[in-house]
Amino acid sequence: MATHFLGDTAALTGRTLRHVTRSLDTIITTAITPIAMMLMFVYVFGGAIDTGSVAYVNYMLPGILLITIASGVAYTALRLLMDMQGGIFERFQSMPIARSSVLWAHVLTSLVANVISLVVVVGVALLMGFRSGAGVPAWLAVAGILILFTLALTWIAVIPGLTAKSVDGAGAFSYPLIFLPFLSSAFVPTATMPGPLRAFAENQPVTSIVNTIRDLLTQRPVGTDIWTALAWCVGILVVAYVFAGISYRRRIS
Repeated sequence: MATHFLGDTAALTGRTLRHVTRSLDTIITTAITPIAMMLMFVYVFGGAIDTGSVAYVNYMLPGILLITIASGVAYTALRLLMDMQGGIFERFQSMPIARSSVLWAHVLTSLVANVISLVVVVGVALLMGFRSGAGVPAWLAVAGILILFTLALTWIAVIPGLTAKSVDGAGAFSYPLIFLPFLSSAFVPTATMPGPLRAFAENQPVTSIVNTIRDLLTQRPVGTDIWTALAWCVGILVVAYVFAGISYRRRIS
């Protein structure tokens, strides 16, 4: 059964990846918006924001990486919706394949596409002056957190991909996710925010994730933020996976 599932998932992932490689503009588009934000914040607002001894491009890069992921997962919802409207799911049901492999193929494709976008964004950040003395273990930890965050958001994207009635509806869920880093420590220290906003910013998932990635890249003690970040990522992933499974079963039943 496991071999059957893995084989089906690999085959279907290859199919969805071919769709992505035929339209590389989706990956480029995903990277353009975060890069434009990074340019604007560093060269327009960066000089007015006090981040201590940390260069502003280093300070805000973790938030930009999360925005890149939030932008990228929107395409997962759109690809799922197009498959649903095109009758692909109905055809797959008549074939001897593992049903869950259809969703996992889209999720893994999202993961690959987002990794490419993240590499592009980090490359541009390096050209803008981003530097990190972090070692291989720290970079691996950052990569692990970003992958976990991507999986969590992608499974959220699966839900509107299965339930939306239009392209606009499928992509609309990503707007709050893109906006959330602006209400966190991603671009300015939370200490500069007014009371209620500061309380929200310090206790929402993006802040702990951003702080963890920033501390890892700047070689600072991570503290308890990493456990909070992992708890948020795993919690969101589990809840989204469960609701995505329920939505899928309802849609194909």
